[in-house]
Amino acid sequence: MPASRFIFGTLPWYSVLVVSGMAVATILAAREGKRIGLPKDTFLDLALFLLPCGVVGARLYYVLFSLEQYAANPISALYIWEGGLAIYGGLIAGVAVILIFARRRHLPLLTLLDCIAPGVALAQAIGRWGNFFNQEAYGVAVTNPAFQFFPVCVSVGGEWHLATFFYESAADACIFLWLWLRRKKRTHPGDTLLGYLLLYGSVRAAVEGLRTDSLYGLFAGLRVSQVLSILMVLTVCLVWAARVRRGLRLWLVLPAAALTAAVILAASGASLALRTAALLAWGLCAMVCVLIFQRQGGKPCPAES
Repeated sequence: MPASRFIFGTLPWYSVLVVSGMAVATILAAREGKRIGLPKDTFLDLALFLLPCGVVGARLYYVLFSLEQYAANPISALYIWEGGLAIYGGLIAGVAVILIFARRRHLPLLTLLDCIAPGVALAQAIGRWGNFFNQEAYGVAVTNPAFQFFPVCVSVGGEWHLATFFYESAADACIFLWLWLRRKKRTHPGDTLLGYLLLYGSVRAAVEGLRTDSLYGLFAGLRVSQVLSILMVLTVCLVWAARVRRGLRLWLVLPAAALTAAVILAASGASLALRTAALLAWGLCAMVCVLIFQRQGGKPCPAES
């Protein structure tokens, strides 16, 4: 029997988990801001604008890429408790809000983003469980009984599917731990943010290829979120590559080659498994590449030594 969508009455698990994730992210950002000496209540003030705008951005992004789903009943686009919040939409809206906030308060933008990034990863880990209760964000069907158990698969409508929501939730939790434990070792403002973009982008590109309800779009058979993930990871690679000596930049050949293979496979109509494997290889290569660059970055930021 599937889990109930509601905690009690008409209060949905999805909404509670999303709000809980936001609250945890705000608390962690405030704690980090206090540690590095930002003005008191900086992140509480920011949260008043960031959280509602992030939700609106996440919903708007999802609706724009799923217009046919709301054509018959446009008002249903407002029913966010039924699911349908696109993380990338929330991130885009959030960055825009933080940029305006930083300029008005005369605060360092990259430092604010560094403080927020670990909590965002943990909020995503928590929020993904809302997909479990809403019976969404699952992967392709699995017919082999040997794999029909959680957490490998999840039962949806009596059929077993890959539990992609769980894969991403577990990965997001690991990303949070990595960023939180390494936040004092950043060598440049923005390094924690770049680490989040790299790690999350790599995970999302691979997991997205297993889902059956992703937002489609752009080119070469790749999905919208996969293309954004690819751009995120390559951007991080380029930023860190610019800091190291020329010889180490040859490491960029690895993720570039894996990415090229993934695009070729997608364009040629290769199976979902092959495309996902190629994207996973690209993600791993990119992660190794950037970790090498990061180790060459120098001493930790003076304010956090």
